[in-house]
Amino acid sequence: MALKATVFRAHVELADMDRHQYLSESLTLARHPSETDGRLMVRLLAWCMYAEERLEFSKGLCADDEPELWLKNDAGEIELWIELGQPDEKRLKKACSRARQVVLFNYGERSAQVWWQQNRSNLARYHNLTIWSLSDEAFNGLADLADRNIRLQANIMDGQCMLSTETGSISVEPECRQRAG
Repeated sequence: MALKATVFRAHVELADMDRHQYLSESLTLARHPSETDGRLMVRLLAWCMYAEERLEFSKGLCADDEPELWLKNDAGEIELWIELGQPDEKRLKKACSRARQVVLFNYGERSAQVWWQQNRSNLARYHNLTIWSLSDEAFNGLADLADRNIRLQANIMDGQCMLSTETGSISVEPECRQRAG
């Protein structure tokens, strides 16, 4: 019998002073059986950092041709494509050709560093690609905040994300390895 996804519900109070974005949203996330709490929370962090009313979680790990999150305009065109992990260059090339802006949240400090060294020169040609890197400390801290019913207060200022729940808080400042431009 196939394992089923675990449903997480998140109520997020977001104050993003960098983008002047203030939202109160109830989100439903499905954690794939092979997904860790840390990876799920990186998806939630990505939502917070790029939050807009139309930004939504896709089928993610269950669909090869979809990102983790995306934002589509009224015409159905992809404005923002958000990936996680260490995808191969072909996947990022495809994403950059389909979306106006592509963002990658890279984690797994040692393997991410090796991945970056191997792909850096090829990825530099994608001018609509931004790459954020998370430290192991940030990844593990995010995992510690995971809860099936989470109430998250997210404050973003000067690139620093302060995330607080009933059980704890963490300050995350992703390193920008490549900025679209």
